[in-house]
Amino acid sequence: MKANALTGHPWVAAALGAAAIAVPAGAMYLYSTERSSAEASSPPAVVAAPVHATPAVATPVASGLPDFRGLVQQYGPAVVNVSVRGVVKTGAHAALPPGMDEDNPLFRYFGMPNIPGHGQGMPMRGEGSGFIVSPDGVILTNAHVVDDAQKVTVKLTDRREYVAKVIGSDPKSDVAVLKIEAKSLPYVTFGDPAELQVGEWVVAIGSPFGFDNSVTAGIVSAKERSLPDDTYVPFIQTDVAVNPGNSGGPLFNLRGQVVGINSQIFSRSGGFEGLSFAIPIDVAMNVSKQLQAHGHVTRGKLGVGIQDVDQALAETFGLDVPRGALVANVEKGGPAEKAGMQAGDVILAFGDRPIDTAALLPAAVAGSAPGKTVTLQVWRDRKTQPVKVTLGEVTDEPVVAAIGGVDESGRLGIMVRPLSPEERREADVADGLVVEDVDGAAAEAGIRRGDVVLSANGKPVHDVKQLRDVVSASRDHVALLVQRGEARIFVPVELG
Repeated sequence: MKANALTGHPWVAAALGAAAIAVPAGAMYLYSTERSSAEASSPPAVVAAPVHATPAVATPVASGLPDFRGLVQQYGPAVVNVSVRGVVKTGAHAALPPGMDEDNPLFRYFGMPNIPGHGQGMPMRGEGSGFIVSPDGVILTNAHVVDDAQKVTVKLTDRREYVAKVIGSDPKSDVAVLKIEAKSLPYVTFGDPAELQVGEWVVAIGSPFGFDNSVTAGIVSAKERSLPDDTYVPFIQTDVAVNPGNSGGPLFNLRGQVVGINSQIFSRSGGFEGLSFAIPIDVAMNVSKQLQAHGHVTRGKLGVGIQDVDQALAETFGLDVPRGALVANVEKGGPAEKAGMQAGDVILAFGDRPIDTAALLPAAVAGSAPGKTVTLQVWRDRKTQPVKVTLGEVTDEPVVAAIGGVDESGRLGIMVRPLSPEERREADVADGLVVEDVDGAAAEAGIRRGDVVLSANGKPVHDVKQLRDVVSASRDHVALLVQRGEARIFVPVELG
Protein backbone atom coordinates (compact mmCIF):
# COMPACT_ATOMS: atom_id res chain seq x y z
CA MET A 1 0.00 0.00 0.00
CA LYS A 2 1.39 3.40 -0.94
CA ALA A 3 2.47 5.67 1.88
CA ASN A 4 0.03 8.44 1.08
CA ALA A 5 -2.87 6.03 1.58
CA LEU A 6 -2.07 6.21 5.28
CA THR A 7 -2.18 10.00 5.45
CA GLY A 8 -5.34 11.43 6.93
CA HIS A 9 -6.85 8.15 8.09
CA PRO A 10 -7.01 7.46 11.81
CA TRP A 11 -6.81 3.68 11.65
CA VAL A 12 -4.33 1.28 10.14
CA ALA A 13 -3.95 -2.46 10.62
CA ALA A 14 -0.97 -4.50 9.55
CA ALA A 15 -0.20 -8.13 8.84
CA LEU A 16 2.44 -9.24 11.29
CA GLY A 17 4.86 -10.82 8.98
CA ALA A 18 4.74 -7.55 7.10
CA ALA A 19 3.45 -5.60 10.06
CA ALA A 20 3.17 -1.81 9.94
CA ILE A 21 1.41 0.62 12.22
CA ALA A 22 0.11 4.02 11.14
CA VAL A 23 1.89 7.30 11.78
CA PRO A 24 1.75 10.70 10.08
CA ALA A 25 3.55 10.96 6.78
CA GLY A 26 6.71 12.98 6.33
CA ALA A 27 9.69 10.79 7.17
CA MET A 28 12.73 11.08 4.95
CA TYR A 29 16.00 9.25 4.68
CA LEU A 30 19.19 11.09 5.63
CA TYR A 31 21.44 9.76 2.90
CA SER A 32 23.08 12.49 0.85
CA THR A 33 23.64 11.94 -2.85
CA GLU A 34 25.33 15.24 -3.48
CA ARG A 35 28.85 15.67 -2.19
CA SER A 36 29.31 19.00 -0.46
CA SER A 37 32.00 21.31 -1.78
CA ALA A 38 32.77 22.09 1.84
CA GLU A 39 34.25 18.63 2.24
CA ALA A 40 37.56 19.81 0.86
CA SER A 41 37.83 22.31 3.69
CA SER A 42 36.78 19.96 6.49
CA PRO A 43 38.70 20.49 9.75
CA PRO A 44 41.55 18.07 10.57
CA ALA A 45 40.28 14.66 11.64
CA VAL A 46 40.93 13.02 15.00
CA VAL A 47 43.56 10.29 14.72
CA ALA A 48 41.98 6.87 15.27
CA ALA A 49 42.98 4.99 18.40
CA PRO A 50 41.90 1.67 19.89
CA VAL A 51 38.91 1.90 22.20
CA HIS A 52 39.62 1.23 25.86
CA ALA A 53 37.66 -1.44 27.68
CA THR A 54 36.06 1.06 30.08
CA PRO A 55 33.59 3.34 28.25
CA ALA A 56 33.90 7.08 28.75
CA VAL A 57 31.18 8.68 30.82
CA ALA A 58 30.23 12.28 30.14
CA THR A 59 30.47 14.45 33.26
CA PRO A 60 28.45 17.56 34.07
CA VAL A 61 30.06 20.96 33.64
CA ALA A 62 29.58 23.84 36.03
CA SER A 63 26.37 24.97 34.33
CA GLY A 64 24.76 21.60 34.99
CA LEU A 65 24.70 20.62 31.32
CA PRO A 66 26.37 17.39 30.21
CA ASP A 67 29.91 17.43 28.87
CA PHE A 68 30.28 15.27 25.75
CA ARG A 69 34.04 15.68 25.33
CA GLY A 70 35.08 12.33 26.79
CA LEU A 71 32.50 10.46 24.74
CA VAL A 72 33.52 12.12 21.49
CA GLN A 73 37.25 11.72 22.08
CA GLN A 74 36.91 8.02 22.81
CA TYR A 75 34.28 6.91 20.32
CA GLY A 76 34.48 9.54 17.57
CA PRO A 77 37.32 7.62 15.83
CA ALA A 78 34.99 4.61 15.45
CA VAL A 79 32.58 6.64 13.31
CA VAL A 80 33.31 6.59 9.59
CA ASN A 81 32.29 8.34 6.41
CA VAL A 82 30.73 6.07 3.78
CA SER A 83 30.81 7.20 0.15
CA VAL A 84 29.25 5.26 -2.70
CA ARG A 85 29.46 5.23 -6.47
CA GLY A 86 27.03 3.49 -8.77
CA VAL A 87 24.43 3.79 -11.50
CA VAL A 88 20.74 4.39 -10.89
CA LYS A 89 17.77 4.35 -13.23
CA THR A 90 15.93 7.63 -13.58
CA GLY A 91 12.45 8.63 -14.61
CA ALA A 92 10.62 11.88 -14.23
CA HIS A 93 11.89 11.52 -10.68
CA ALA A 94 14.68 9.28 -9.50
CA ALA A 95 13.69 6.16 -7.63
CA LEU A 96 12.48 6.73 -4.08
CA PRO A 97 13.30 4.47 -1.12
CA PRO A 98 10.86 1.74 -0.04
CA GLY A 99 7.71 3.20 1.46
CA MET A 100 8.16 6.62 -0.15
CA ASP A 101 5.30 7.69 -2.40
CA GLU A 102 6.26 10.05 -5.20
CA ASP A 103 2.79 11.62 -5.08
CA ASN A 104 3.40 12.79 -1.53
CA PRO A 105 5.66 15.88 -1.55
CA LEU A 106 6.76 15.22 2.05
CA PHE A 107 8.50 12.00 1.05
CA ARG A 108 11.71 12.68 -0.76
CA TYR A 109 15.09 11.05 -0.94
CA PHE A 110 17.67 13.65 0.12
CA GLY A 111 19.53 15.04 -2.86
CA MET A 112 18.15 12.60 -5.43
CA PRO A 113 18.39 14.23 -8.87
CA ASN A 114 15.32 15.27 -10.83
CA ILE A 115 16.33 14.34 -14.36
CA PRO A 116 14.06 13.54 -17.32
CA GLY A 117 14.24 10.18 -19.02
CA HIS A 118 12.71 6.81 -18.38
CA GLY A 119 14.66 3.74 -17.35
CA GLN A 120 17.97 5.35 -18.23
CA GLY A 121 21.10 4.82 -16.15
CA MET A 122 23.05 7.70 -14.76
CA PRO A 123 26.12 7.91 -12.52
CA MET A 124 25.26 8.25 -8.85
CA ARG A 125 27.43 9.22 -5.96
CA GLY A 126 26.43 9.81 -2.40
CA GLU A 127 27.55 9.87 1.18
CA GLY A 128 26.42 8.57 4.51
CA SER A 129 27.86 7.51 7.81
CA GLY A 130 28.66 4.29 9.60
CA PHE A 131 30.39 2.97 12.69
CA ILE A 132 32.86 0.19 13.41
CA VAL A 133 31.47 -2.58 15.60
CA SER A 134 34.52 -4.87 15.78
CA PRO A 135 38.29 -4.23 15.56
CA ASP A 136 38.58 -6.38 12.41
CA GLY A 137 36.58 -3.92 10.32
CA VAL A 138 32.87 -4.83 10.53
CA ILE A 139 30.79 -1.69 10.02
CA LEU A 140 27.07 -0.95 10.38
CA THR A 141 25.24 1.60 8.25
CA ASN A 142 21.83 2.06 6.61
CA ALA A 143 20.70 -0.13 3.74
CA HIS A 144 19.59 2.92 1.77
CA VAL A 145 23.13 4.32 1.95
CA VAL A 146 24.55 1.43 -0.10
CA ASP A 147 21.56 0.82 -2.40
CA ASP A 148 22.66 0.58 -6.06
CA ALA A 149 26.29 1.01 -5.02
CA GLN A 150 28.96 -0.44 -7.29
CA LYS A 151 31.78 0.82 -5.12
CA VAL A 152 31.71 1.65 -1.42
CA THR A 153 34.57 3.58 0.19
CA VAL A 154 35.01 3.98 3.93
CA LYS A 155 37.07 6.86 5.29
CA LEU A 156 38.31 6.88 8.89
CA THR A 157 38.93 9.97 10.98
CA ASP A 158 42.71 9.61 10.46
CA ARG A 159 41.98 9.92 6.69
CA ARG A 160 42.78 6.31 5.87
CA GLU A 161 40.45 5.01 3.17
CA TYR A 162 39.33 1.46 2.41
CA VAL A 163 37.18 -0.11 -0.26
CA ALA A 164 34.41 -1.89 1.62
CA LYS A 165 32.55 -5.08 0.79
CA VAL A 166 28.79 -5.12 1.37
CA ILE A 167 28.28 -8.26 3.46
CA GLY A 168 24.52 -7.88 3.38
CA SER A 169 21.69 -5.38 3.23
CA ASP A 170 18.15 -5.62 4.62
CA PRO A 171 15.79 -2.96 3.22
CA LYS A 172 12.95 -3.94 5.57
CA SER A 173 14.93 -2.79 8.61
CA ASP A 174 17.19 -0.39 6.65
CA VAL A 175 20.34 -2.03 8.04
CA ALA A 176 23.46 -2.95 6.06
CA VAL A 177 26.75 -4.58 7.08
CA LEU A 178 30.09 -3.60 5.52
CA LYS A 179 33.56 -5.11 5.91
CA ILE A 180 36.94 -3.51 5.37
CA GLU A 181 40.30 -5.31 5.51
CA ALA A 182 41.94 -3.78 8.54
CA LYS A 183 42.89 -4.72 12.09
CA SER A 184 43.04 -3.14 15.53
CA LEU A 185 40.46 -0.53 14.63
CA PRO A 186 38.60 1.63 17.15
CA TYR A 187 35.09 0.33 17.75
CA VAL A 188 31.95 1.14 19.70
CA THR A 189 30.14 -0.58 22.55
CA PHE A 190 26.39 -1.18 22.73
CA GLY A 191 23.68 -0.10 25.14
CA ASP A 192 20.15 -1.34 25.72
CA PRO A 193 17.50 0.79 23.96
CA ALA A 194 14.91 -0.56 26.40
CA GLU A 195 16.68 1.34 29.18
CA LEU A 196 16.47 4.67 27.34
CA GLN A 197 14.21 7.20 29.02
CA VAL A 198 12.27 9.95 27.28
CA GLY A 199 14.07 13.20 28.08
CA GLU A 200 17.48 11.51 28.32
CA TRP A 201 20.45 13.17 26.59
CA VAL A 202 21.77 11.46 23.45
CA VAL A 203 24.54 12.30 20.98
CA ALA A 204 24.85 11.74 17.22
CA ILE A 205 28.12 11.60 15.30
CA GLY A 206 28.16 11.49 11.52
CA SER A 207 28.96 13.22 8.24
CA PRO A 208 26.16 15.68 7.46
CA PHE A 209 26.77 17.28 4.07
CA GLY A 210 30.21 15.64 4.04
CA PHE A 211 31.44 17.29 7.26
CA ASP A 212 33.12 14.23 8.75
CA ASN A 213 32.78 13.46 12.47
CA SER A 214 30.28 16.21 13.20
CA VAL A 215 28.75 15.98 16.68
CA THR A 216 25.21 17.02 17.62
CA ALA A 217 23.21 16.42 20.79
CA GLY A 218 19.66 16.45 22.03
CA ILE A 219 17.20 14.38 24.00
CA VAL A 220 15.06 11.31 23.43
CA SER A 221 11.68 12.69 22.37
CA ALA A 222 9.74 9.41 22.26
CA LYS A 223 10.23 5.68 21.88
CA GLU A 224 8.66 2.94 19.76
CA ARG A 225 7.56 5.21 16.95
CA SER A 226 6.32 3.55 13.75
CA LEU A 227 6.76 5.09 10.32
CA PRO A 228 4.90 4.20 7.12
CA ASP A 229 6.13 0.88 5.68
CA ASP A 230 8.96 0.63 8.22
CA THR A 231 7.40 -2.63 9.18
CA TYR A 232 9.71 -4.03 11.82
CA VAL A 233 11.30 -1.00 13.44
CA PRO A 234 10.06 0.69 16.66
CA PHE A 235 12.06 3.89 16.10
CA ILE A 236 13.70 6.04 18.74
CA GLN A 237 12.57 9.63 18.17
CA THR A 238 14.96 12.42 19.15
CA ASP A 239 15.46 16.13 18.59
CA VAL A 240 19.15 15.63 17.75
CA ALA A 241 20.07 17.65 14.66
CA VAL A 242 20.71 15.21 11.82
CA ASN A 243 20.85 16.03 8.13
CA PRO A 244 21.72 14.49 4.76
CA GLY A 245 24.87 12.43 5.29
CA ASN A 246 23.98 11.46 8.86
CA SER A 247 22.32 8.25 7.64
CA GLY A 248 23.92 5.20 9.22
CA GLY A 249 25.69 7.10 11.97
CA PRO A 250 25.46 6.08 15.63
CA LEU A 251 23.25 7.50 18.35
CA PHE A 252 25.02 7.37 21.73
CA ASN A 253 23.75 7.56 25.28
CA LEU A 254 25.84 9.46 27.82
CA ARG A 255 27.65 6.28 28.85
CA GLY A 256 29.22 6.20 25.41
CA GLN A 257 27.11 3.25 24.27
CA VAL A 258 25.45 3.07 20.87
CA VAL A 259 21.68 2.78 21.29
CA GLY A 260 20.57 3.41 17.71
CA ILE A 261 21.41 4.07 14.05
CA ASN A 262 20.27 7.47 12.75
CA SER A 263 18.08 6.81 9.75
CA GLN A 264 15.33 9.30 8.94
CA ILE A 265 13.87 12.69 9.73
CA PHE A 266 10.44 14.24 9.45
CA SER A 267 10.70 17.35 7.32
CA ARG A 268 8.61 19.55 5.06
CA SER A 269 11.61 21.57 3.93
CA GLY A 270 14.19 18.84 3.28
CA GLY A 271 16.25 19.93 6.28
CA PHE A 272 16.21 19.19 9.99
CA GLU A 273 13.04 20.33 11.79
CA GLY A 274 13.48 18.73 15.20
CA LEU A 275 12.17 15.21 14.49
CA SER A 276 14.83 12.54 14.00
CA PHE A 277 14.42 8.77 14.02
CA ALA A 278 16.96 6.08 14.89
CA ILE A 279 16.80 2.30 14.52
CA PRO A 280 17.23 0.67 17.95
CA ILE A 281 20.61 -1.05 18.10
CA ASP A 282 19.17 -4.36 19.32
CA VAL A 283 17.04 -4.55 16.16
CA ALA A 284 20.06 -3.65 14.02
CA MET A 285 22.36 -6.18 15.69
CA ASN A 286 19.86 -9.00 15.22
CA VAL A 287 19.79 -8.18 11.52
CA SER A 288 23.58 -7.83 11.40
CA LYS A 289 24.19 -11.25 12.94
CA GLN A 290 21.88 -12.92 10.43
CA LEU A 291 23.39 -11.10 7.47
CA GLN A 292 26.89 -12.11 8.52
CA ALA A 293 25.92 -15.72 9.21
CA HIS A 294 23.50 -16.40 6.35
CA GLY A 295 23.54 -13.45 3.97
CA HIS A 296 19.83 -12.87 4.49
CA VAL A 297 17.33 -12.25 7.29
CA THR A 298 14.53 -14.58 8.38
CA ARG A 299 11.67 -13.28 10.48
CA GLY A 300 8.89 -14.87 12.42
CA LYS A 301 5.32 -14.45 11.23
CA LEU A 302 2.17 -14.37 13.32
CA GLY A 303 -0.33 -13.72 10.54
CA VAL A 304 -2.66 -11.12 12.02
CA GLY A 305 -3.74 -7.56 11.28
CA ILE A 306 -3.42 -5.28 14.29
CA GLN A 307 -4.25 -1.81 15.49
CA ASP A 308 -3.77 0.26 18.62
CA VAL A 309 -6.32 0.22 21.42
CA ASP A 310 -7.70 3.68 22.20
CA GLN A 311 -9.88 4.68 25.13
CA ALA A 312 -13.14 3.90 23.37
CA LEU A 313 -11.97 0.43 22.33
CA ALA A 314 -10.59 -0.25 25.81
CA GLU A 315 -13.96 0.53 27.35
CA THR A 316 -15.73 -1.61 24.76
CA PHE A 317 -13.52 -4.65 25.39
CA GLY A 318 -13.40 -4.16 29.15
CA LEU A 319 -9.72 -3.26 29.49
CA ASP A 320 -8.74 -1.16 32.49
CA VAL A 321 -6.56 1.14 30.36
CA PRO A 322 -5.86 1.38 26.61
CA ARG A 323 -3.08 -1.15 25.98
CA GLY A 324 -2.09 -4.03 23.79
CA ALA A 325 -2.41 -4.83 20.08
CA LEU A 326 -5.97 -5.39 18.91
CA VAL A 327 -6.35 -8.17 16.35
CA ALA A 328 -8.52 -6.87 13.51
CA ASN A 329 -7.87 -9.64 11.01
CA VAL A 330 -6.55 -13.20 11.13
CA GLU A 331 -4.83 -14.53 8.04
CA LYS A 332 -6.44 -17.68 6.69
CA GLY A 333 -4.22 -20.69 7.21
CA GLY A 334 -1.66 -18.61 9.10
CA PRO A 335 -0.02 -19.38 12.45
CA ALA A 336 -2.50 -17.29 14.44
CA GLU A 337 -5.55 -18.98 12.91
CA LYS A 338 -4.05 -22.42 13.58
CA ALA A 339 -3.60 -21.39 17.21
CA GLY A 340 -7.26 -20.39 17.48
CA MET A 341 -6.80 -16.63 17.54
CA GLN A 342 -9.70 -14.50 16.39
CA ALA A 343 -10.58 -10.93 15.54
CA GLY A 344 -11.22 -9.02 18.74
CA ASP A 345 -8.38 -10.62 20.68
CA VAL A 346 -6.07 -8.10 22.33
CA ILE A 347 -2.45 -9.26 22.56
CA LEU A 348 -1.01 -8.04 25.88
CA ALA A 349 2.26 -9.98 25.89
CA PHE A 350 4.46 -11.83 23.41
CA GLY A 351 6.39 -14.39 25.42
CA ASP A 352 7.85 -12.48 28.36
CA ARG A 353 7.70 -9.16 26.50
CA PRO A 354 4.76 -6.87 27.43
CA ILE A 355 2.92 -5.39 24.45
CA ASP A 356 1.69 -2.03 25.68
CA THR A 357 1.20 -0.60 22.19
CA ALA A 358 0.64 -2.20 18.80
CA ALA A 359 3.99 -0.80 17.60
CA LEU A 360 5.85 -3.21 19.88
CA LEU A 361 4.42 -6.39 18.39
CA PRO A 362 5.91 -6.30 14.84
CA ALA A 363 9.49 -6.07 16.10
CA ALA A 364 8.89 -8.78 18.72
CA VAL A 365 7.46 -11.18 16.13
CA ALA A 366 9.99 -10.34 13.42
CA GLY A 367 12.85 -10.79 15.86
CA SER A 368 11.79 -14.37 16.62
CA ALA A 369 12.89 -17.38 14.61
CA PRO A 370 10.37 -19.08 12.31
CA GLY A 371 9.18 -22.33 13.86
CA LYS A 372 9.52 -21.02 17.41
CA THR A 373 6.56 -21.63 19.72
CA VAL A 374 5.61 -18.55 21.70
CA THR A 375 2.98 -18.11 24.41
CA LEU A 376 0.87 -14.99 23.94
CA GLN A 377 -1.17 -13.40 26.69
CA VAL A 378 -4.47 -12.57 25.05
CA TRP A 379 -7.40 -10.54 26.37
CA ARG A 380 -10.62 -12.29 25.30
CA ASP A 381 -14.11 -12.17 26.80
CA ARG A 382 -12.89 -9.70 29.45
CA LYS A 383 -10.18 -11.96 30.84
CA THR A 384 -6.59 -12.89 30.05
CA GLN A 385 -5.75 -16.31 28.67
CA PRO A 386 -2.58 -17.87 27.21
CA VAL A 387 -2.41 -18.84 23.54
CA LYS A 388 0.50 -20.86 22.18
CA VAL A 389 1.48 -20.01 18.60
CA THR A 390 4.12 -21.63 16.41
CA LEU A 391 5.46 -18.83 14.23
CA GLY A 392 5.68 -19.07 10.47
CA GLU A 393 8.21 -17.32 8.26
CA VAL A 394 7.74 -13.94 6.63
CA THR A 395 7.78 -13.82 2.87
CA ASP A 396 7.34 -10.69 0.76
CA GLU A 397 3.58 -10.47 1.23
CA PRO A 398 2.18 -6.93 1.10
CA VAL A 399 1.27 -5.02 4.21
CA VAL A 400 -2.40 -5.31 5.05
CA ALA A 401 -3.71 -1.87 5.89
CA ALA A 402 -7.28 -0.78 6.36
CA ILE A 403 -9.54 2.07 7.28
CA GLY A 404 -12.69 1.61 9.31
CA GLY A 405 -16.43 1.75 8.55
CA VAL A 406 -19.80 1.00 10.32
CA ASP A 407 -23.67 0.48 10.00
CA GLU A 408 -27.21 0.30 11.40
CA SER A 409 -29.65 3.14 12.15
CA GLY A 410 -30.78 5.31 15.02
CA ARG A 411 -27.96 5.73 17.59
CA LEU A 412 -25.43 4.35 15.15
CA GLY A 413 -26.55 6.40 12.16
CA ILE A 414 -26.40 3.83 9.37
CA MET A 415 -28.69 1.75 7.19
CA VAL A 416 -27.56 -1.79 6.42
CA ARG A 417 -28.70 -4.92 4.64
CA PRO A 418 -27.45 -8.52 4.51
CA LEU A 419 -24.90 -9.41 1.86
CA SER A 420 -26.13 -11.25 -1.21
CA PRO A 421 -24.53 -14.64 -2.00
CA GLU A 422 -22.52 -13.03 -4.79
CA GLU A 423 -21.34 -10.23 -2.49
CA ARG A 424 -20.30 -12.79 0.12
CA ARG A 425 -18.22 -14.60 -2.49
CA GLU A 426 -16.61 -11.39 -3.71
CA ALA A 427 -15.82 -10.24 -0.15
CA ASP A 428 -14.76 -13.76 0.84
CA VAL A 429 -16.81 -13.67 4.03
CA ALA A 430 -19.39 -16.07 5.46
CA ASP A 431 -21.79 -13.30 6.45
CA GLY A 432 -22.11 -9.62 7.21
CA LEU A 433 -24.07 -6.44 6.63
CA VAL A 434 -23.31 -3.95 3.89
CA VAL A 435 -23.71 -0.23 4.57
CA GLU A 436 -26.31 1.38 2.33
CA ASP A 437 -26.34 4.85 3.86
CA VAL A 438 -24.47 6.59 6.66
CA ASP A 439 -24.63 9.78 8.74
CA GLY A 440 -24.42 10.88 12.35
CA ALA A 441 -22.12 8.93 14.67
CA ALA A 442 -21.08 6.40 12.04
CA ALA A 443 -20.20 9.12 9.54
CA GLU A 444 -18.09 10.90 12.16
CA ALA A 445 -16.28 7.62 12.80
CA GLY A 446 -15.40 7.41 9.09
CA ILE A 447 -17.89 4.84 7.84
CA ARG A 448 -18.64 4.77 4.12
CA ARG A 449 -21.28 3.29 1.89
CA GLY A 450 -20.18 -0.15 0.76
CA ASP A 451 -18.35 -1.04 3.99
CA VAL A 452 -19.19 -4.48 5.35
CA VAL A 453 -19.89 -4.86 9.08
CA LEU A 454 -18.78 -8.32 10.26
CA SER A 455 -19.23 -8.06 14.04
CA ALA A 456 -20.22 -5.68 16.82
CA ASN A 457 -18.50 -5.81 20.21
CA GLY A 458 -16.97 -9.11 19.18
CA LYS A 459 -20.27 -10.74 18.22
CA PRO A 460 -20.83 -11.74 14.56
CA VAL A 461 -23.79 -9.99 12.94
CA HIS A 462 -25.79 -11.92 10.37
CA ASP A 463 -28.84 -9.67 10.18
CA VAL A 464 -29.96 -6.16 11.08
CA LYS A 465 -31.67 -7.31 14.29
CA GLN A 466 -28.44 -8.72 15.69
CA LEU A 467 -26.66 -5.44 15.08
CA ARG A 468 -29.54 -3.46 16.59
CA ASP A 469 -29.53 -5.66 19.69
CA VAL A 470 -25.81 -5.13 20.27
CA VAL A 471 -26.15 -1.38 19.83
CA SER A 472 -29.14 -1.25 22.19
CA ALA A 473 -27.17 -3.10 24.87
CA SER A 474 -24.18 -0.76 24.53
CA ARG A 475 -23.82 2.36 26.65
CA ASP A 476 -21.48 4.91 25.08
CA HIS A 477 -19.46 3.05 22.46
CA VAL A 478 -19.70 0.11 20.13
CA ALA A 479 -16.71 -1.54 18.42
CA LEU A 480 -17.50 -2.68 14.90
CA LEU A 481 -15.30 -5.00 12.86
CA VAL A 482 -15.52 -3.62 9.35
CA GLN A 483 -14.20 -4.89 6.04
CA ARG A 484 -13.37 -2.48 3.26
CA GLY A 485 -11.95 -4.17 0.20
CA GLU A 486 -9.59 -6.86 1.47
CA ALA A 487 -8.70 -5.13 4.73
CA ARG A 488 -10.38 -5.28 8.14
CA ILE A 489 -10.25 -3.08 11.20
CA PHE A 490 -12.13 -2.42 14.42
CA VAL A 491 -13.81 0.98 14.53
CA PRO A 492 -15.00 2.49 17.83
CA VAL A 493 -18.20 4.48 17.33
CA GLU A 494 -19.40 6.94 19.96
CA LEU A 495 -23.12 6.32 20.05
CA GLY A 496 -25.58 9.17 19.59
